[in-house]
Amino acid sequence: MNLASVLRVVSLMAVTVPPASRWHNTATRAPAERFATSQPRTGTVRTDTFWAQSLGTTKALTVYLPPSYSASPNRRYPVLVYLHGLRGNERNWVDVGRIDKVLDSLFAAGKPEAIVVMPDGDDGWYTTWNQLPDVAGCRADTSRAERAESYCVPWPHYDDYIASDVVKYVDQRYRTRADRAHRGIAGLSMGGFGAISLAFAYPGVFAAAASHSGVLSPMLLPRAPNAASSSMRQATSRTELEAASRGRWNAMSPAFGKDTIGWAARDPGRIAMRALNHKSANLPRVLIDCGVDDALLDQNRDLHVALQRLGVSHQYAEWPGAHTWDYWRAHVPQSLEFLLTAVGTP
Repeated sequence: MNLASVLRVVSLMAVTVPPASRWHNTATRAPAERFATSQPRTGTVRTDTFWAQSLGTTKALTVYLPPSYSASPNRRYPVLVYLHGLRGNERNWVDVGRIDKVLDSLFAAGKPEAIVVMPDGDDGWYTTWNQLPDVAGCRADTSRAERAESYCVPWPHYDDYIASDVVKYVDQRYRTRADRAHRGIAGLSMGGFGAISLAFAYPGVFAAAASHSGVLSPMLLPRAPNAASSSMRQATSRTELEAASRGRWNAMSPAFGKDTIGWAARDPGRIAMRALNHKSANLPRVLIDCGVDDALLDQNRDLHVALQRLGVSHQYAEWPGAHTWDYWRAHVPQSLEFLLTAVGTP
């Protein structure tokens, strides 16, 4: 499908995209303005450390407990996992994204309460790496802000880390509704890739997933300025993979590999196709959004079209904005609402 056709699809998305009057009119307001007129009760933010067997090290996990958690000792809660982007950490969604303030306002407005956890995903791409890391070289790098003890992992199984280690820890440590129906996942950029990939790869773990500005078609070559839409295609060689990485080759190649086989195996569209081949798989509900000035817009459109072709139900939206925290802060209320609706029912 050429770009002109994609744009026509985007303009006709009455079924898959919520009405613009619902989202566009509120996108520029601060989250607290949107959902509450009085000071809401506040949740609690804490940071835990736990042993991550899949990585072979201790990791940090930021946890948001909803306002009623301490006062309702018999109550159990759904769980949302929010993943950070490249060069991010477990505190990004709170410190920069102010997700805790958005959650307080949502819950004050009557949305079902949930526990939200934000793991430290390093620069691991939330996948099992194509190659073992150079742990000694990683530990010798003093230019990095992260502690070598937690960042330089010996066993980079970042998909199992999220879908198994994090999920098990949270279910054991907190009063969760410990089943697939009450568990969702979301992320931005690298974390958007992780959320969509993990939800399709582990449909028995997550019932819903959302991506903001995700790396969703990693093999798609960037279009040259003013190039025809027919020029859009997937990389077929290492040289083209380097171009598709958009300057992220050194960050992506340890996880994805250096050949098209490794990259194709980690492509979200192909992961969705594999999930469909398992007839018993109950595919998650999916929300995808991206800014119209984002360099990853073509990738998001490409996965949208691929999911349409596969018959995978999903919501897709494009909004004004670029690959920035201004955009993610404006739209995290929508992913939270989507996930809370999907997994917040009793």
